[in-house]
Parts: sequence; C-alpha cells; structure tokens
Amino acid sequence: KQINYLEEASIGGHPIARYRLGLTEGNINGSAERALNHFFIAAKLGENDSIKVLMDAFRNGLVSKDDLASALRAHQAAVDA
Repeated sequence: KQINYLEEASIGGHPIARYRLGLTEGNINGSAERALNHFFIAAKLGENDSIKVLMDAFRNGLVSKDDLASALRAHQAAVDA
C-alpha cells in the first residue's frame, strides 16, 4: 500500500517520493535499472540525496559520465528555479 502512495506522489511531481520509490525499487524489488531511473528523475526535480546515489552509482560503473553530467545540470537548474 505504501508503494501506491509513493507512486501517486511521484506522478504528482514530489521529488522525495520519487527518491523513496527508487530506494524501494532497488532494495525490495531488486531492480537497479528502475531504481536508477527514479533517482535520475528525483535529481532532475532538485532532490539532493538522489545526486549522492547517482554519484555512487557512477563510481561503481552503473551510470555513464554523460548521464551523470546531465542529471547534475538538471538538478542545479531545479535548485536555482
């Protein structure tokens, strides 16, 4: 039931819900690819912890340099807005 609320909030544009949905996908469902997609979206909405996760994923070779750079630019734009 909690996942349904997270999904609804994520669709509504809530960045923390998107981040938590990424954690849920990665830790409970075991889907790293889906989790990273949620973290990218959360980062682009200005969520700071998602950037930390994406930086760690980059260090571990799960995220490309270009994708990380794109997320960082979008994150900064969202924070500045």
